Amino acid sequence: MKAIQFDYRLPRYVMTKIAGKISPSHYWNSKISCIRLEERADLNLPNEHWVKVKVKYGGICGSDLNLIFLNDSPATSPFASFPFTIGHEIVGEIAEVGSKANQFNTGERVVVDPILSCEPRGFLEPCSECQKGNFSLCLHKTEGDLSPGLLTGTCRDTGGGWSSYIVAHKSQIFKLPPEVDDLNGVMVEPFSCALHSVLQNPPKDGDTVLVIGGGVIGLCVIAAIRALDIKCKIVSLTKHNIQAEFATRYGADEVVFLGDQDYTSTLADTLGGKVLKPIFGPKTILGGADIVFECVGKKQSINDGLRFTKNGGKVVLLGLAGIMDGIDWTTIWLNELDITGSFAYSTEDYQGKRVRTFDIAIELMRLGKVDLSSLVTHQFTLEQYKNALSTASRKGTKSAIKVVFEP
Repeated sequence: MKAIQFDYRLPRYVMTKIAGKISPSHYWNSKISCIRLEERADLNLPNEHWVKVKVKYGGICGSDLNLIFLNDSPATSPFASFPFTIGHEIVGEIAEVGSKANQFNTGERVVVDPILSCEPRGFLEPCSECQKGNFSLCLHKTEGDLSPGLLTGTCRDTGGGWSSYIVAHKSQIFKLPPEVDDLNGVMVEPFSCALHSVLQNPPKDGDTVLVIGGGVIGLCVIAAIRALDIKCKIVSLTKHNIQAEFATRYGADEVVFLGDQDYTSTLADTLGGKVLKPIFGPKTILGGADIVFECVGKKQSINDGLRFTKNGGKVVLLGLAGIMDGIDWTTIWLNELDITGSFAYSTEDYQGKRVRTFDIAIELMRLGKVDLSSLVTHQFTLEQYKNALSTASRKGTKSAIKVVFEP
């Protein structure tokens, strides 16, 4: 079967880093690139607790682009095994069922929680985090029956969504009800990321919330807040017109464009803050949002998140920020800000119960509280991967939000 794989090798890495500074297309459209469209052997079930899934759609995530542009921190490299098939946003149908995964039937439509925690790795005694349902914080991501990998799409044993088939442990599989179509299905994973961040850091009714970034995660944060019926003011800081349109559609009360000549003053006014001018450097803001969801992970977005949060407020980092210079940390201690990270999805306190994030996301879709299918703006075959990655990395000029493969 065909699969788009990432194969780290130091000479390729160094040469692509150099060539990529000349033209970004070298990251995927070059003989020296770390990614390839390969023909690989069919996957076998690791054991009887696993199923094989035929991929219908495999999404391109911002974290995948971060990988391809070689921007990931080296700190994440122990949590991957090379070469691996990329892709962790997966909707498909069951193609093969292990004898001890008989709660599933071939042909059933499913989505895959890609986290490779204790149970998929074969640990009979879960780690302390998995016992609490915090699967994204599993302590055994490099151990057990599988090769290292944070999730499906970074582990060489499981395959990934940028291929025809993957294998997944029965604990990773979630059935889709008839009310949730395949395009919403491929959005369950990114929506769960946003939902997890909101449920772990819920705004209160009457709060002012700033969402920085109009990409998929930023839009899903807005959609999650509204689907949960939280009556707060949402301000979206976006870059492109199509992002602003979707931010408004999913419930943002105000949209500010990052490209405006004086977006700082506009955003401060919208958030009820006051602009102060330092002796030099960026403007200082007094006041701001109660909670900021930072969904970009760049130097400017993090600095904006810190300075546009009011005294005693909270900044939630979703944007997969890596190593970067030029962050001004002054407001953290000066304004006593609460800074927290959010990674993936897990188990949430929801309506008085402990519920998997994926289950909540699917139920909100089933009830019609959110429909994210329109965010899928572009579809490509695996053979068209160069066009797909070009489109996904040039969202403004291509009017792209979510780009998916249809193997």
